[in-house]
Amino acid sequence: MRAEELKGSLDGMLLAVLNNAPMHGYAIIAALRERSNGTVNLPSGTVYPALHRLENADLISSSWDSSAGRRRRVYEITPAGESALRETRANWREIIATMRSVVLSEEPT
Repeated sequence: MRAEELKGSLDGMLLAVLNNAPMHGYAIIAALRERSNGTVNLPSGTVYPALHRLENADLISSSWDSSAGRRRRVYEITPAGESALRETRANWREIIATMRSVVLSEEPT
């Protein structure tokens, strides 16, 4: 999937990935790719601005970590981010149910 196809969904996906554990940027990109079975393969130039936007909105926080032998920025979901993720999941459940009943239902013949 291209980044423009994910517009409006990327923030929720990032929050969902970070809900499991704090991660550095490349691990987040890898987790998106893995959890989507390779469908979501975004460049860092797409992911990092979204992470900065989420951090500015206080939905995630970040800190520097040097434990793996290199200095990396690690991102973690905040309580406000957890609340936003719950809302995103509820919205997606509604969207999926609507799409299933409208788009995927067969018309009577």
